[in-house]
Amino acid sequence: VRSSTDDTGTLTNSNPLVNQLFSNIQWGQRGNLLSIPTDCPQRDERLGWTGDAEFFFRTATFNGKVDNFFRKWLRSLGDDQTARGGIPSVIPDIFFGASADYACGWADCATIIPWQHYRAYGDISVLRDQYPSMKAWVDFQLGACNNYLLNTLDQPFGDWLFWSQDNDRSGRSAVTSKELCAQCFMAGSIGIVAKSAELMGKAEDAAYYRAELAKVRKAFMNEFVTPNGLVSSDTQTAYVLALYFDMLPTELRQQAADRLAANVKSYGNHITTGFLGTPHICEVLSEYGYTDEAYKLLLQETCPSWIYPVKLGATTIWERWNSIKPDGTIVGGMNSFNHYSYGSIGDWLYRYAVGIRETSPGYKTFVVDPHPGGGFNFMEASTRTPYGKIRVKWEADSDHIRAIEVCIPAGTTASVHCPDGEVRVLGSGNYGFGVELE
Repeated sequence: VRSSTDDTGTLTNSNPLVNQLFSNIQWGQRGNLLSIPTDCPQRDERLGWTGDAEFFFRTATFNGKVDNFFRKWLRSLGDDQTARGGIPSVIPDIFFGASADYACGWADCATIIPWQHYRAYGDISVLRDQYPSMKAWVDFQLGACNNYLLNTLDQPFGDWLFWSQDNDRSGRSAVTSKELCAQCFMAGSIGIVAKSAELMGKAEDAAYYRAELAKVRKAFMNEFVTPNGLVSSDTQTAYVLALYFDMLPTELRQQAADRLAANVKSYGNHITTGFLGTPHICEVLSEYGYTDEAYKLLLQETCPSWIYPVKLGATTIWERWNSIKPDGTIVGGMNSFNHYSYGSIGDWLYRYAVGIRETSPGYKTFVVDPHPGGGFNFMEASTRTPYGKIRVKWEADSDHIRAIEVCIPAGTTASVHCPDGEVRVLGSGNYGFGVELE
């Protein structure tokens, strides 16, 4: 039983384990979109946890027609926003304001979901409708700052359910500063409000928030980054958030990505991020030339990893990396076997592995830029946009693309990275390109 959000996305490939992972992502979405986006459809929760919805939203837009479903939920978010501009941790707010209304990452759904909604569906009215809520949220955060540092609010969650080591005597648990996380998400929200204001012709607001954003980033650099570029906490999540939210100057970005890739390697190509870092780690790796490392994370079969639950028979996404331990023990207390947050890897599969990325709202223009790797022989995906269905299939030998097929909807233009190295700008139609590989 679920809300009627039509299935619109497909993804298949040459690896049966990744096919099962994608099926788990889809079933996690189906099981959790029931009137509201729930965190899980069982046990004592079944609540509209804001963070879970935000982390998974972009994947959801590929998999299903969720535009109206989330418009409805965003209206509820605005209704339940507290007088000071905070966002309760669950929407609808069944706790009546008793839960934290300032949890970084969770509360930032007030800005991130409307912006991603606009990018996916091309309807600027979502920004117009939510702008008062978005603005109130960032104004509350800026008002709570101490010299532009958001270290005055005791963050309740941080990088929730990051990887930790039992009886950790050597400091290998991947603990990331909650204040660092909050600073990054605050910057992200301020940037979204500035861009939204500019789109709606609110030039004065746009200029104000751009100036505030520069001060927030400067405070981040002074507080959390050494002169040599080491980001405090030195965790995967710390580097992912610093890079994803553009917190670092240009000259420090690549070396931060290098540190991230080295960290992944130091954990034996295992992911250690929690709810805040996981949605963007593979994207950041690919953006900075480390797609091979992203595939190593995707295909890792031992815990913590995405494939580990698949190998144990999972049919939906687990809440914890180790909801079931290698010895078969089920983790007690808070535990769910249908919790879609870590299914956010679906976004990277669509946008980077297959290569479908919008370059203007609603996919009026988009790029097809596959990132092959991981020994895949082929990968194929489709999704329905406001203009019609986009479909891409690539075939590869030794991680080099030898053939690509593309379906471009009417009224759109795509820049297609072809196997011969050329980028061709194409209008609507069906196309195929191939090369001979030695």
